[in-house]
Amino acid sequence: MDGQSHGTVISQQQIRSRLGIIAPYTRWIRTFSCIEGNQHTPRIAHENGLKTMVGVGLTDDPAMNEVEFDNAIEIARSGYADILAVGNEVLLRGDMSEAKLLEYIQRARQAVPGVPIGYVDAYFLFDEHPLITQSCDVILINCYPFWEHCLAEYAVSFTKEMYRRSLKVADGKKVIISETGWPSRGSAYGAAIPGPENALNYFIHCYQWADEEGIEIFYFSSFDETWKIVDEGDVGAYWGLWDKDGKLKYI
Repeated sequence: MDGQSHGTVISQQQIRSRLGIIAPYTRWIRTFSCIEGNQHTPRIAHENGLKTMVGVGLTDDPAMNEVEFDNAIEIARSGYADILAVGNEVLLRGDMSEAKLLEYIQRARQAVPGVPIGYVDAYFLFDEHPLITQSCDVILINCYPFWEHCLAEYAVSFTKEMYRRSLKVADGKKVIISETGWPSRGSAYGAAIPGPENALNYFIHCYQWADEEGIEIFYFSSFDETWKIVDEGDVGAYWGLWDKDGKLKYI
């Protein structure tokens, strides 16, 4: 929403409003943080009949990481986390060492032994970090053909290849695509061209493939986020299936 950014405290009213929009169309949601109001989202989602992959928003701030972690464990112990995702792309960003990430994953497993534990990152990093892969109950991969300069017409084929590569290193564990998508506006990234037609085609064909083969996908994202222009350039604001005001973009 306009006026919001990293650090904005999200109200429970806003959470209920947004979940009310998407609840008829999905069975799961994914969260990215357990602070600044986001800690209420899993409970409200469960009240609306949705399952949750709860994200522990680890960064390079040790003190805040402990707050995130403690809140996430409280959520999981309360029964509101169906999967606990301990960290999102911290290896890709270089925010944390592999050893420290492993420590958080093991702490989570000990704290909530009945909840599946995973870690989210770019698909190729699970090949590069086998200890992380081994430590997870479920492998959570981010697949963005757009950010790899892929032509739109080959994007779904590229995502399929990312998924198959991840299956090979998962050693029989479930692999979930924790993020994928295509922006509807913004500047080109190499051969990858944003636009409503490309975004809609990617969504449709990606989900046809997922439905046919029983693949679980968290599509990114539900809503456009105008504040992301600062961090991600002009495409960052336009990954949603709904616009910033909650209006469905593709009708």
